[in-house]
Amino acid sequence: MNHWMFCVLLTVVTWGTAGHAVCAEAAVAKGGTAGPAELTLASLFTDEEFKEEKMGALQWSKAGAYYFALESTGKDKDGKDKPEKDLVRYDAASGARVMVASAAVLTPKGEKKPLGVDSFEFSADESLVLLFANTRKVWRKNTRGDYWVLDVARQTLRKLGGEAAPATLMYAKFSPDGSRVAFVNQNNLLVQSLADLKITALTADGSATIINGSSDWVNEEELGLRDGFRWSPDGTRLLLWQFDTKDVKRFTLVNQADGRYPRVISFSYPKAGEKNSATRLGVVPASGGKVTWLKVPGDAREHYLPHAEWTPDGKAVLLQQFNRLQNELHVMRADPETGETRVVMTESDKAWVDNKNPFRWMGDDFLWLSERSGWRHAYRANLKGELKAITQGEFDVIDVGDVEAKTGWLYYFASPENATQRYLYRVSVDGGEPQRLSPAGQAGTHGYEMTEDGKWAVHTYSTAISPPVVELVTLPGHQTVRVLKTQEKLREKLAVLKLPKVEFFRVDIGGGVACDAYCITAQDLDKSRSHPLLMHVYGEPAGQTVRDAWSGQRGLWHWMLAQQGYVVASVDTRGTPSPRGREWRKSIYLKLGILNAQEEAAATRALLERFSFLDRKRVGIWGWSGGGSSSLDAIFRYPDLYQTAMAVAPVADRSLYDSIYEERYMGLPKANAEGYKQGSPITHAGALKGNLLIVHGTGDDNVHYQGTEKLINELVMKNKHFTVMPYPNRDHAINTGKGTQRHLYELMTKYLRRHLPVGAEGAVGGE
Repeated sequence: MNHWMFCVLLTVVTWGTAGHAVCAEAAVAKGGTAGPAELTLASLFTDEEFKEEKMGALQWSKAGAYYFALESTGKDKDGKDKPEKDLVRYDAASGARVMVASAAVLTPKGEKKPLGVDSFEFSADESLVLLFANTRKVWRKNTRGDYWVLDVARQTLRKLGGEAAPATLMYAKFSPDGSRVAFVNQNNLLVQSLADLKITALTADGSATIINGSSDWVNEEELGLRDGFRWSPDGTRLLLWQFDTKDVKRFTLVNQADGRYPRVISFSYPKAGEKNSATRLGVVPASGGKVTWLKVPGDAREHYLPHAEWTPDGKAVLLQQFNRLQNELHVMRADPETGETRVVMTESDKAWVDNKNPFRWMGDDFLWLSERSGWRHAYRANLKGELKAITQGEFDVIDVGDVEAKTGWLYYFASPENATQRYLYRVSVDGGEPQRLSPAGQAGTHGYEMTEDGKWAVHTYSTAISPPVVELVTLPGHQTVRVLKTQEKLREKLAVLKLPKVEFFRVDIGGGVACDAYCITAQDLDKSRSHPLLMHVYGEPAGQTVRDAWSGQRGLWHWMLAQQGYVVASVDTRGTPSPRGREWRKSIYLKLGILNAQEEAAATRALLERFSFLDRKRVGIWGWSGGGSSSLDAIFRYPDLYQTAMAVAPVADRSLYDSIYEERYMGLPKANAEGYKQGSPITHAGALKGNLLIVHGTGDDNVHYQGTEKLINELVMKNKHFTVMPYPNRDHAINTGKGTQRHLYELMTKYLRRHLPVGAEGAVGGE
């Protein structure tokens, strides 16, 4: 491929000193022709030789020690799984396999191919299966598609939705008795009888601005609200969310790439300080009728309703209400007949309250996570608002595995000794001494999908250098019954590599603060010479980069760079969600983009002092999303420390990002104007000295390309030289479209090779 053809395909624009566009050419050593011991861009992103096997959809039976799974019908001529799948059931103890529905049964009449089932759900008696197929992505996840009901005994399929257009149904759920299915279509909530397929509309006001039974963009993204309705325990009523987006300002994305004329997509998106949707909760009869709206106090646009559930007896609704700043969370009990509400308890924090409390019932009580002690612990809460501690001590409950009310156990994840790892513990729901269930000899990260009685689990275990093994285990003894995914092929490929060294440690950045860190170096690194340092960063409350867990293709790309002579490192500064106590996580309040930038720079300097083989003149940093913002902060605020930065999908101006995220950590823009200004990379763009690559998808609905365009203008105005790569119509993940991932990682690799070169130095200590 000649030079100019490559320049056109790369589509990179670099603003040079004369103001004209030049091709950003850079050679990538061993890009696709390296020996078997070395990773390449081709093996990682084109041939995908190092992708791990992943478990498909799996669901434990509620009737016994069985699990259901979708399995390929066999292998094709290339040895890959065929797309056609059977629905099968496995006996957990014996491994005996029973066919529930073959691919032939899952083929609708008149069709040649079976349904492409994305997920499935059984009715309570397991006589029916709800199949979700022909799915479409809605923002982050595939939540819109077609729903079919499989009758297991009769081996028949029926499609739901009546005359609804293909792929327009959302969040379908069986009624408790399995006789009906509720779903959302075109922003309305409907119920369909399985006896005669009659559809009853429970709401009729759904429109472009009224959303019933699902969520608007910002509540979905930041509060995890997608499925916006709940059946009552007796199946006579449904609880639903409604969002009125009428007065919310709309953001517009322009798709220039898929036709001769642009296609415009517009959606409600409240930026920091702007007006939010009006949100309310209502109760409606399952047979149709008037909605009883719950009388939740306060301005519906100045509060959020992140969780709501029926009490186990179905006599009341329990709901949660955040204030706009999210530093006060009320738990309220509502009467579904009258809509009257009363406050049961209140959780508050001087910074913010984490949204970590979906209702998990313990009989008539519920589980509650709180940082009121200075550490995140589990409490037993009752409907009088009384709390009793279940876990105690100087450690964090990272997450809840399960609550087994019948057997009296709480299963939770924690790692008291090492914030980079994850282990399963259990403790009596009445409190007491916790028991660690994850094996003592398996340091790293553990995950579990457990049965309702807590006796069986699908266990996933990985480390930073070992891909995830998936096995079936019994609990609490943790005996392995059967290995489900060995990763044998991947392990064979890894075995012939010159694996890099991955070291975990803590780095002292002064002021009594020590950050968790890792460092990746070549196996045979010549420490008598100096090497370029590449920092990988996130740096915000939504992500932790220093994890002793398998990190997939991105982690292997770091390995490839290490093989080529780079030293790749990362640190988790204060404000990241590490399990190191409330003060660690909340210290960033009102200082996002400020405190983390300072500590990232301090950590980088500490690494340069710690490792004499690092070259102070070749220091780079890269990150994605919040990490993209942190990369901009680094090279703008500390131009004498970092020579190169690669910022993918960054937030250049904090006032341009959404209300819930920014206000949670930064307060309102009017109240913290200076914090928003100083915490925005664009404010410091004029200090740029080094090499900057900005990458962004123009179809990013989350972090808008708008911010990158504003940053481009600022850099041009200040006569700063930089490189930008816009990916047409790609979203925040920049992973759609043939060849996109390979192109992106090759782009970044080439940029590093040109601006942070390996082998451009003498011996350590020399010039």
